[in-house]
Amino acid sequence: MVGNMCGRKLARRSKSALIVALTVLLVQTLIVWNFSTLDIGEEGANSRREKRDQVGGINKAYSQYPRSGLPKRHHQPPLGKTAVRHKQQPEGYHSWRPKEKVLLDSNNNENSVPKDFDTFVDTNSNLGAQSLSQRQRMAGNAAKHKPDKALRQGILGKALPNEVNEVIQQYTLSPQQPRGVGLKDSHAYKRPKPPSQLSTKPARPSPSPSIKTSNQHQRHHQPRKLVTAAPVRGQRREKDQCEISGKEAISALSRAKTRECRQQIAEVYCRHKERTLMPETVPRYCTIEGKANVNVQWDEGSEQTAPAVPVRIAFVLVVHGRASRQFQRLFKAIYHTSHYYYIHVDQRSNYLHRQVGALASQYSNVRVTSWRMSTIWGGASLLTMYLRSMDDLLKMADWNWDFFINLSAADYPIRTNEQLVGFLTKYRDMNFIKSHGRDNTRFIRKQGLDRLFFECDTHMWRLGDRKIPEGIAVDGGSDWFLLNRMFVDYIINSEDELVVSMKRFYAYTLLPAESFFHTVLENSAHCESMVDNNLRITNWNRKLGCKCQYKHIVDWCGCSPNDFKPPDLPRFQQTSRPTFFARKFEASVNQEIVTQLDSFLFGPYPQETPGLQSYWENVYDETDSVASLSDSQLTHYHAFARMGLSRAATSLQGHPDNNSCRYISRGHPVSVHLYFLSDVFQGYLVRQNASNLATSQLETLETWVSHSNHFTLAPTTNTLNRLQFAEVGTDWDAKERVFRNFGSLLGPTEEPVAMQRWGRGQNVTVTVVWVDPTNVIAATYDILVDGGTEYTHYRPPLTVPLRPGVWTLRVLHHWNLLASTSFVVSPLEYHDQQPIRQEDTVKLHSGPVRNSYMEQSFHGLNPILNLPVHLGQVEEAEFKASLTGAELQSWVDHLLSGVWSAADVCSQGPSSCPVMQRCRETGWSALSPDPKSDLGPPRGNGRIR
Repeated sequence: MVGNMCGRKLARRSKSALIVALTVLLVQTLIVWNFSTLDIGEEGANSRREKRDQVGGINKAYSQYPRSGLPKRHHQPPLGKTAVRHKQQPEGYHSWRPKEKVLLDSNNNENSVPKDFDTFVDTNSNLGAQSLSQRQRMAGNAAKHKPDKALRQGILGKALPNEVNEVIQQYTLSPQQPRGVGLKDSHAYKRPKPPSQLSTKPARPSPSPSIKTSNQHQRHHQPRKLVTAAPVRGQRREKDQCEISGKEAISALSRAKTRECRQQIAEVYCRHKERTLMPETVPRYCTIEGKANVNVQWDEGSEQTAPAVPVRIAFVLVVHGRASRQFQRLFKAIYHTSHYYYIHVDQRSNYLHRQVGALASQYSNVRVTSWRMSTIWGGASLLTMYLRSMDDLLKMADWNWDFFINLSAADYPIRTNEQLVGFLTKYRDMNFIKSHGRDNTRFIRKQGLDRLFFECDTHMWRLGDRKIPEGIAVDGGSDWFLLNRMFVDYIINSEDELVVSMKRFYAYTLLPAESFFHTVLENSAHCESMVDNNLRITNWNRKLGCKCQYKHIVDWCGCSPNDFKPPDLPRFQQTSRPTFFARKFEASVNQEIVTQLDSFLFGPYPQETPGLQSYWENVYDETDSVASLSDSQLTHYHAFARMGLSRAATSLQGHPDNNSCRYISRGHPVSVHLYFLSDVFQGYLVRQNASNLATSQLETLETWVSHSNHFTLAPTTNTLNRLQFAEVGTDWDAKERVFRNFGSLLGPTEEPVAMQRWGRGQNVTVTVVWVDPTNVIAATYDILVDGGTEYTHYRPPLTVPLRPGVWTLRVLHHWNLLASTSFVVSPLEYHDQQPIRQEDTVKLHSGPVRNSYMEQSFHGLNPILNLPVHLGQVEEAEFKASLTGAELQSWVDHLLSGVWSAADVCSQGPSSCPVMQRCRETGWSALSPDPKSDLGPPRGNGRIR
């Protein structure tokens, strides 16, 4: 009894002591937390903000993930069963953005996390950063002495490549920094000392962000003072360090390829953080309230009355790619001796640059820029290029032009030159520029104008949020415009605060050419000359054109117009506003619409005109060297050339001892062209030097190889079979619904896409099965096809290398075959453009390790699909994987002969083969006549066409 009472007293005392101890501990904790909050300062707010952004980013990524269409990657079906059902990918996407305040580095834009940027979101969430910071706080002062180790753990908790660590060595913690601060999703950037002397020469167009003009190639005037944006380096106040705490900037640093680019990203971010990068207030010189918009009228017969002093136009043609013949048709349609043509060819388009240079040499009023830039979609480099071109044109004393018009090779006139001149002469004091036509706040958000961007490494990096300068009205719209000379001179030569500040602001802006000219015009003294019409019609189909197709070059989701096709022709005559140009046109997709427009403007060509329905586009020229080709392309082109030589050798049947038509190939192919007839791909044209066995004479032969598809519908009467066609290839263009890798030239390292075309009907779920040459099931997934869906496509994440040979794609419905198609994955004869060695053939031709194309094995489906795996097939595949030399060539030729064949062969010059035709006499050769694209001297009326 006594013992129990003592026990109860002891328990009460212990309980009281415990309560007192907990109370003291709680008070101490609150005090410590209070002081810790004071020490950390802004970091606490940043942490809470980043948590909110993290949640918002995750929700946004989830909401933007297509809810139907694309099979979910990395979610494989259970053994013996197909994948989880998925609806067809919608042609557009929708997202929701809650209203919130603009915060530094927040993801508060509906397009700030592109819908295909799932990895971008994941690797830049705050989860890793928080756990890292917790570890650092537990480590205490030890973390301050090991910043490099923490950084090498990776930005946001993932490992960084070694090249990134070179720049990371400049990220240090200050000895005075509070405990536990500095490495939570942030890095301290120690700036290099500024150079002792800055060069006065114009900076190179890339990778500098400066928007500038140049006079390097002109000799008509003394150089004027360059108007540039604030450079990345120089004119900065000294500071020991700068914390890079924004996840977008850190992500850009982790993804940038070169040290120079990473250095520039860090410098731009720090200058922006110090509020020295861009202007905060800009004056407005326009004397009217709101946006001016002059109403202009146009009469179809305006060209009939010749103006007393007609305007003269400077056409600035901005071209890239290899479609030289399409460019020549455009030039032919717009050329007149009264106007001027200044052409910029992208720095990466050397073939087109050679073709344009030859064209310019024929005409005195055509010049090519002596400088070239690698411009990208949405990049600041595009605006730099325009400003530099304007500066050049102003310095050309012998070119007395009145209007500046920019065009691309994808444009084409829909009115005559005379009509355009008559209209512009009537409104010679106006500037024609198309505004967005929507709420300005929404435009700023959707356009990303409230975001900081920087271009380097041929990429537009998103670095965080920013504020729009006060005092002006920001405007924007199309980056295709017509500006009069007075306004162009103001943009280039004015040093007033509006122009200088806008050049600084737009040097770090996404899609700057779509807003810079609008904003300067609307806020300048020239504002009353604005006409809200750029005199063009653009084929916008956002359901197809907004597919985030530029995510590889810009941290943003962008849209692109579609190509016009023959059904669109009436639209050109039905516009209610003055229009003189249309875009886009692409002859490799549809040339007929260009021919129709050409006939409408200038009258049709005679029916007997050769090459009228043909189109050729170069994809390789020997001047570019084989380094411009992939190993798969080089392998295919050599095989195609051998097909032509084999065809020539069999042309003299019945004369086995006659070698006059037998050849030995010499060197790499000379050139390769795509060939289209009536807008249908006909195959490749491969030109090759070869020695004639009978005479040892070197001849240049051209081989036309045509492609055959092996799509087969199952013999079924199933009314649910809406499937019309299926194909496997690479470079699928969801906007134009074509494979840009024409003919599907596939090698072991490719990432193929399966496409299906459907008729309309009931909803249906189908299973797609990929089978490799040894009957290994590489992938399987289900697709729910909605009743109105026309196309489905998906790229399964197959492990490379793919096993060379004939692959099969099956489309099933309830395990019943609807259709199948086969495609060839060719082995490689070349590795790094050199003949492949045996150790490389074994690596590249043996398929993936353990025949596992995906994490999960599907061998349980083989019995269900009646696909037995035979030991002999596996042994034969293993044997062929080590072939080299002539045996490897024979294997390649055998595989490709199943889908490709030599349709014809011709000789560029005289030939020792008596039955060999000359290429110019054929209708298919790239050397055959093409009058619609050929250029000649101007006629008496000043035109070519």
